[in-house]
Amino acid sequence: MRFEDTSRNSEEEYEEIMIDNISSLIQMTTIAASPDSPSSTHVKLRDITKIYARCNMSIIEPENFVEASKDKAWQKAMEIEMEMIEKNETWELVDRPSDKPVIGVKWVYKTKLNLDGSIQKHKARLVVKGYAQKPGIDFNETFAPVARLDTIRTLIALAAQKWWKLYQLDVKSAFLNGVLNEEVYVDQPDGFVTTNYEDKLYKLKKALYGLKQALRAWYEKINAYLVNCGYVRSTSEATLYCKTKEDSGTLIVSIYVDDIVYTGSSEELIAEFKTEMMRRYEMTELGLLYHFLGMAVIQTESCIFINQKKYALTLLNKFGLKQCKPVSTHLVANEKLCKDDGSELADENEYRQMVGSLLYLTATRPDIMFAVCLLVRFMHCPTKKHYGTAKRVLRYIQGTIDFGIEYQKGK
Repeated sequence: MRFEDTSRNSEEEYEEIMIDNISSLIQMTTIAASPDSPSSTHVKLRDITKIYARCNMSIIEPENFVEASKDKAWQKAMEIEMEMIEKNETWELVDRPSDKPVIGVKWVYKTKLNLDGSIQKHKARLVVKGYAQKPGIDFNETFAPVARLDTIRTLIALAAQKWWKLYQLDVKSAFLNGVLNEEVYVDQPDGFVTTNYEDKLYKLKKALYGLKQALRAWYEKINAYLVNCGYVRSTSEATLYCKTKEDSGTLIVSIYVDDIVYTGSSEELIAEFKTEMMRRYEMTELGLLYHFLGMAVIQTESCIFINQKKYALTLLNKFGLKQCKPVSTHLVANEKLCKDDGSELADENEYRQMVGSLLYLTATRPDIMFAVCLLVRFMHCPTKKHYGTAKRVLRYIQGTIDFGIEYQKGK
């Protein structure tokens, strides 16, 4: 987080500037009574949110290694990533082969945020330039299944009905655990070139992010491990696993890349699963499930509530409707949409982005499902009327920003 009009890169300097600016704004907005002023004059302070808004703060992520190397926070993030790679024995330093292609790598930087918009952590990821891979040489099969949103919602509904609690684990650098079957060579990363071995490169033993086969390699690894531990994989959902013990109970596990959601009737099985997974892989225990695939999950004693408020606010801001006037209905009564309505053609690209974004929002907003499915019919050559209807749905969302799905316990 930094000020847009400064070129300083140190995080400590940003904090000092922020404090100075906020302090000066507070002083400017305070009307203090002077000794000769009437006693009825009172102190007036501006709302803190308005002060923050005037500070022009924004989260800016480095575009390359040169920019990131100037900030201690990003330096630390890169060091953590390299430590994880070395700990997993992902590669080995070898001489440059004469008959094999070498793939480049790059650093990618991402600031992870909490649901309230505050910074959770700085994440640096070493990514392979997978676009340079050649089929049949650097990779073969690439397909790997992931959990569907319908599956996650069903799991949440089951947990609410059975009075179970949902928990979450995050696999640190999950792809680094996938074993490769192909020979893949990559360059040494910027900032971490081995002294006196600058002409050498790395041969991958395990996958890195960016490789086309990385997700498949990780899925095969975790699938084999769970099956060996006695879990039964669902025949209709390849990322859903179940384990039952007659004397203990049931445990259900769902996997979405590096996020693992689990629940069940047995506290013993839950504790055993968590212990084994954290022993086997580098894990972050996130406790009760609270945020998954852009959905906020709120677990209380009486219900489990899910919504996508943060995502909805992002959409409103993206399409310039953050301050729009809300409406009470998402469609105009008795109004019918048709392909040729006589109005001008709208921007097809922007219309598709808007409708596609609304489709993802239907995961927790079934109330807009009919309207969005109606808009999907006109993805080709949409008109101004279709575009206006899509904007009306967003205006409806503005007025119902806190809506979601509530699963009552025991029902």
